[in-house]
Amino acid sequence: MKPNFKHKILVLPLLFFLFGFGCFGSESEKSNMEFTFGTVKYIDLEGGFYGIITDDNKRLDPINLAKEFQTDGKRIMFKYKEKKDLVSFHMWGTIVEILEIKEIKQ
Repeated sequence: MKPNFKHKILVLPLLFFLFGFGCFGSESEKSNMEFTFGTVKYIDLEGGFYGIITDDNKRLDPINLAKEFQTDGKRIMFKYKEKKDLVSFHMWGTIVEILEIKEIKQ
């Protein structure tokens, strides 16, 4: 059975509609574009690593925390992006990529 012209006209707008929604970030991704405040914490699991506990008690497992910020108790403000396509053997917190980070001098 050969598709007629009317079916092709209906498919094109549907494709544009679906593609358009794919271009927008998720709500959690958008909300993380603002600075978040937190404290770097040394986690003594799986050989030890540095995580971040945000001021609203979220546990974040950064994949790219610079050495200069790897100090237990260091206060920071930062922007991040969740990395839902990654897994970690730490099994502690949400895996994130740090986009921007600054130390808060106390």
